[in-house]
Amino acid sequence: MAKVTAVAERTIAAPVEKVRALVADYADTRPRILTEQYRDYQVVEGGTGAGTKARWKLQATSKRVRDVAATVTEPEPGTLVETDANSSMVTTWTVRPAGDRSLVRIETTWQGASGIGGFFEKTFAPGGLKRIYDGVLAKLDELV
Repeated sequence: MAKVTAVAERTIAAPVEKVRALVADYADTRPRILTEQYRDYQVVEGGTGAGTKARWKLQATSKRVRDVAATVTEPEPGTLVETDANSSMVTTWTVRPAGDRSLVRIETTWQGASGIGGFFEKTFAPGGLKRIYDGVLAKLDELV
């Protein structure tokens, strides 16, 4: 099994403190910025930053649906890590200053399948997930 990584970034014209607060808000902001590929989103515990637990279904393709049960940690200010209890998937949201703007990066890694299925997953999944994340970041940008 090979590690698979998908990354999307966007510079948002807002101060880093404001963007960090929005990204950490799983109760109100997150449901507003998720795209149609996310279904049944709910906060199970907490709602802001570290300690939050949330669930959703991610419809990555017409045939591929992931049931995500994420627990959020904050290893350092501006970095939120969502670890899925149902898989090896880990998504890291990073918000860094970029002058008077903010650079938001979403990076997801997981252990891919082996064999020919793993080859296709490693080849095509990162691009598909990046497109989904580009949509999420566009909605975050609109919200700001």
